[in-house]
Amino acid sequence: MLWRGERPLILASQSRSRGMLLGNAGLDFEAVPADIDERGIQAASKLDAPGKIAMLLAREKARAVAATHPGRVVLGADQTLALGAELFDKPANREAAAAQLRALSGNTHELHAAFAVVVDDEVLTEQESIARMTMRALDDGAIKDYLDLAGEDVTTSVGAYQLEGYGVHLFERIEGDHFTILGLPLLPLFAFFRARGLIGL
Repeated sequence: MLWRGERPLILASQSRSRGMLLGNAGLDFEAVPADIDERGIQAASKLDAPGKIAMLLAREKARAVAATHPGRVVLGADQTLALGAELFDKPANREAAAAQLRALSGNTHELHAAFAVVVDDEVLTEQESIARMTMRALDDGAIKDYLDLAGEDVTTSVGAYQLEGYGVHLFERIEGDHFTILGLPLLPLFAFFRARGLIGL
C-alpha cells in the first residue's frame, strides 16, 4: 500500500464511490461514517453557496470522526448539486428521482465536491472543485427506462444518477474533473498527502 501514515487513513464516510476511489489508488484506509445532522448543520449555517455548503459538511464530518479517533488523519468529503439557485438532495424514492431527472433534463447543473483533512481539532486543509454537467433532453419514457435499469441506486446519489454506471447515458456534455464528479477530488487531495509525506508515490 502507498499510505505512509503510522495508522491507516480514516474516511469519514460510507460512500461506496469514495471508498472505491481510495482503494483503487492503493490507499490503506478505514471507513468510519460521521454521525452528524447534515441538514441541521446546513440550515444553522445559513449558507446558500453550494461550494461553501459542501466544504462545511466535509469539514464537520471529518471533525466529528476525528473527535473520537485521537491522532488519526481523517478525511471528510461532501458534494452538492446546484441547478441555478436550486440545491438538490438525494431523492427519497423513485418518484423523487423522476422529478429530479425531469428538472435536470436538457439543462446544465454544477457538482461541487469538497474535502477536508483533520487531525484532532486541527483542519489541515480543505478544498473544493466544480464540474458542470449537461444532461440531454429526456422524455418520460427515457426517464422510466433509466429508473428501471438503475433500480434502488437512484436514491443513493444526488441527481438520481451515478456517472460510473447507467447514469453516463443521461449526458451530452461534461466539463470538469472525473474525480470531482464521483465526489472526491483526488488530485489536490493526493498533492496535499504527498507534500506531507503521507503517500509514497
